[in-house]
Amino acid sequence: MASRSGARQSAKLQGILAATEALMLDQGYGAVTFRSVANAASVAAGLVQYYFPSLDDLFVAVLRSATDRLIADLQRATESDQPLRGAWAYANNAAGTALLMEFMALANHRSAVRAVIGEGGERVRQALLTTIRSRWAAYGLDENTLPPAAVLFLLSCIPRMIYLEESLGTVTGHAEATALVERFLDQVEPPTA
Repeated sequence: MASRSGARQSAKLQGILAATEALMLDQGYGAVTFRSVANAASVAAGLVQYYFPSLDDLFVAVLRSATDRLIADLQRATESDQPLRGAWAYANNAAGTALLMEFMALANHRSAVRAVIGEGGERVRQALLTTIRSRWAAYGLDENTLPPAAVLFLLSCIPRMIYLEESLGTVTGHAEATALVERFLDQVEPPTA
């Protein structure tokens, strides 16, 4: 009986986290209140506050959960023969970028969230870098001339900057930057299909 109760509690907790993430993506972080999350998760507002005494606690839990999920997804993607393409695909995920932008905006007002964003970003970057660095010589690339950390940074930031600029109406250079990255990927990880 206890395991069923624990499973229900875990399902409710996961529902609260998923509802919060969906609210942030659909309406922005400002729409996240105990009541709005409870309504979206179909639970009582008191239950949300039971799990998360403050909104900062809720935001941090959503951020950590999303980071853990992302690292697991990236590990699967980079275990393929084309980890750079996996990193590029991750960086081009519009929903992931939108959620990151919401958290970055939130971090301007909540220092607890800011620290967790930095921690999560480092975890993701280090996980990717470990995989990519192990293949650098096989790509025929020299770490001193073209450091894997720098390439990974560019692969990560170009799509995010494109997303940010396009949301403001700026598009010049985006297609060319994307084509440049695609040509580089074609050279080091030729398309398989």
